[in-house]
Amino acid sequence: MAADVMGFIQEELHDLERKGLFRRVRELEGAQGARAVFDGREVVNLSSNNYLGLTTHPRVVEAALEATRRYGAGSGSVRTIAGTMTLHEELERRLAEFKHTEAALVFQSGFACNSGIIPILAGEGDAILSDELNHASIIDGIRLSRAQRKIWPHADMDALESALRDTQSARRRLVVTDGVFSMDGDVARLPEVVELSERYEAIVYVDDAHASGVFGKNGRGTVDHFGLHGRVHVQVGTLSKALGVLGGYVASTQGLRDLLIHRGRPFLFSTSHPPAVAAACIAAIDVLLDEPERIAKLWENTRYFKDGLKRLGLNTGASESPITPVIAGEGRKAMQLSDRLFDLGVFAQGIGFPTVPDEKSRVRTITTATHTREDLDEALSAFERVGRELGLVAEAAPTA
Repeated sequence: MAADVMGFIQEELHDLERKGLFRRVRELEGAQGARAVFDGREVVNLSSNNYLGLTTHPRVVEAALEATRRYGAGSGSVRTIAGTMTLHEELERRLAEFKHTEAALVFQSGFACNSGIIPILAGEGDAILSDELNHASIIDGIRLSRAQRKIWPHADMDALESALRDTQSARRRLVVTDGVFSMDGDVARLPEVVELSERYEAIVYVDDAHASGVFGKNGRGTVDHFGLHGRVHVQVGTLSKALGVLGGYVASTQGLRDLLIHRGRPFLFSTSHPPAVAAACIAAIDVLLDEPERIAKLWENTRYFKDGLKRLGLNTGASESPITPVIAGEGRKAMQLSDRLFDLGVFAQGIGFPTVPDEKSRVRTITTATHTREDLDEALSAFERVGRELGLVAEAAPTA
């Protein structure tokens, strides 16, 4: 009888089950919204990246429908052969204008951006300096580059400067950081990162996936938020979070755009976005410019919900954004917290190792502009009840 060469897969799955980390993905029925139906149940949705509610915005939806009627369902080719449509070029022009850069280029996803761009900017003989909490796509892009790697402790500027000093013999140096860190919700110390990089003549690369549409004027991101236009060489972002559609982009120089068209492997070897996606993204940029009140509402909801969690005494880490973790400790407890919240009508996804260290396992909550005060109060009530059950919220002291 042949050996079971695939048996290791079941062993890995059993290990996840023993640790209480095995999860089945929840199935969304209907639209992605502040309240949504998952696994047949309507819940307050605190797990979506749909920060501004643009997935269902009438202008965005109508743009997608009209482009499909006019141009068809797909583009039929990669960009460099026959798949560059007028809509793609228009989207990239609009993105460059929005981000105040010379040019922009769209990729199939934010993950594809980082895995395709970083190896173009740095290779053998170069050094990449990366914050230890950067996104997995940045980590993979660095691995693909074959450059020397220096990982500095999170937000530690002394450590970054030490790494810059240690790599002065490298041909080129690339300093990479998330703008907003996706698991903790804190914001990069970008002015200091830029100042150090300028002092040591390094390229600055910022991934603004969770800052696009959230920080800066009309959602232009952390570079705009900190007034660093012209000092950050490469800005990467996503079209699938606050903009509500799909894809990733890089905003930088015309030279980098031209080089990526010729050498960026995800760009070269992936079919371009369907017309509906490109048109919907253009419409989403228009909404950001025309309806800044959505971002104001997002921040109003964020402050209210954070304050409520803190009043309960829950550990929300160092969050400065609509991403607010509730840290439970070891992975099993975080999954119990997530499951019990769902029982009470609140979807907050549990996250454990290897995404975060086991002792910092958490549920990650994301407030949106479309949550009502009633939604947030219902969620806070559920957190209080489950938090008491799991010992995360102290019992109220008896009154005299």
